[in-house]
Amino acid sequence: MKIPATRAIMECLLEQDVDTVFGYPGGTILNVYDELYRYQGKIRHILTTHEQGAAHAADGYARSTGKAGVCFATSGPGATNLTTGIATSHLDSSPVVFLTCNVSENLLGRDAFQEVDITGIAMPITKAAFLVRDAQDIPAIMRQAFAVAANGRPGPVLVDFLKNVTAPDQMVDYEFVPWRENRNCDGVRELSASRRLEHTEPDRQDVDTLLQMIAESERPLLICGGGVVRSRADQAFREFAEKVDAPVAITVMGGGGFPGSHPLTTGMVGMHGSKASNVACNECDLLIAVGCRFSDRVALNPATFAKQAKIVQIDIDRAEIDKNVLTDHHIIGSARKVLEMLNETLPQYQHSDWKNRILPLRVPSHAEDSSVLTPQQILDVIHLKAPGDTIVATDVGQHQMWAIKYLHFDYPGQLLTSGGFGTMGFGLGAAIGAQMGNPGKRVLHITGDGCFRMNCHELATVQHYNLPIITVLFNNGTLGMVRQWQNLLYEKRYSETTLDRGPDFVKLAEAYGLKGFRVSTRTEMETALEQALECGCGAVIDCRLDIDEMVRPMVSAGSGITDFLLS
Repeated sequence: MKIPATRAIMECLLEQDVDTVFGYPGGTILNVYDELYRYQGKIRHILTTHEQGAAHAADGYARSTGKAGVCFATSGPGATNLTTGIATSHLDSSPVVFLTCNVSENLLGRDAFQEVDITGIAMPITKAAFLVRDAQDIPAIMRQAFAVAANGRPGPVLVDFLKNVTAPDQMVDYEFVPWRENRNCDGVRELSASRRLEHTEPDRQDVDTLLQMIAESERPLLICGGGVVRSRADQAFREFAEKVDAPVAITVMGGGGFPGSHPLTTGMVGMHGSKASNVACNECDLLIAVGCRFSDRVALNPATFAKQAKIVQIDIDRAEIDKNVLTDHHIIGSARKVLEMLNETLPQYQHSDWKNRILPLRVPSHAEDSSVLTPQQILDVIHLKAPGDTIVATDVGQHQMWAIKYLHFDYPGQLLTSGGFGTMGFGLGAAIGAQMGNPGKRVLHITGDGCFRMNCHELATVQHYNLPIITVLFNNGTLGMVRQWQNLLYEKRYSETTLDRGPDFVKLAEAYGLKGFRVSTRTEMETALEQALECGCGAVIDCRLDIDEMVRPMVSAGSGITDFLLS
């Protein structure tokens, strides 16, 4: 049947089981928003304060639910304001579909008001970018966009509609095709055989080779990467780790892929990795990295990284194999599928001597007594007071490393953090998306005073939609991670990192109609968090820390993984 083009867009969203979109309207996308008005009972729109906040919210929604996030924006600055969020989702393999509208065909290339080539800008930071110039292409392109975003290695897709394509007189041939009718072996949404993307099936011989390598190993180490989280392979990975009986190091993006409280966990690996994880990398004879791309924050010096070990990489993306670290063996395929194949015939191993060497190197996680508030005390209070399934969204910097170090993340989507792009300002938008996608769970936003300045305007979104998100602000009056580098590597030349300025974050929270607390002791932190959890609305807890608190341990970029600057 024939329906208006904008209605086809909405129906295609419903096909994909989309019930929530995040965005900000403007002139060129008004036709789409006018149609959205008619779909209010079926598709909920969350109006953020800034397009970047909408991008991060759609990303947080995707990471926490496992579904594709959706974001709307208008042309020109509306579209370009998305780019940081697009790049963030791209580097962390998060499936988000961004829908923008551009000027009409007759104005294209004429430097019209708010015209920008957003598909060209987005091409390097998306899996695909489509420019829709014919309304008849809307159903096919929309379906393709969601298929590309979710299949294989997930990632962002941008679809840009010319305004004339969305005009009221544009009619489209359309037939509803529910995504539930067709799913691949991994449960990923697909719409029909004609639109199905190629899937890399793991090679049985490659799997058997790894099984033999495991049988010959005496000191195996596993690395749990973001691919375990993205493919929801946590149960298969846990079974694999327990059968191999090996220590498990976790990357920043791997948080939630393996229980942080599990007896085999050695903690974070890399630049701010635990002593246990980094020493294990340096002493293992077999290193199996699952869904890990060996970024420069993990393999700080690729030439020396685990040089004594046979290195095995399991990844869905062939381009990541041997890109950063040369491997002795690799398997191409989704983490879940490969692990399931391994677990089918993997016997039970015991590596007691190896575990007795590595596991005692873990630092006790209890918070020390102190007359001043410390990061570990803050996180210890959160661990004790917040529900165990609380979702944590962080920004980037010292607070991010402390949170990952001291909090346990036990399921995929429980930790939302910008690992690849390192985006300051990611956290509050991501928390909003996570809260909208998980209304029954508590969501904490952990941030620093530098990061929070970049996204605190989204407190208006928290207040308007009555979201009980608690922002825990690690306020040390500085750009903490940069100051730490200046302290250790730049002879304490603190060039433009001291944040000796407003705002008063408690008053800021109150100005937005939220609860504000200021704490400087553990007892005050306990009281503030209890009240924030009970108040039923959003809250900001301003935690005052010493300006020279540091993240420990630390290895400088390019150094050997056990060359600790700070132990």
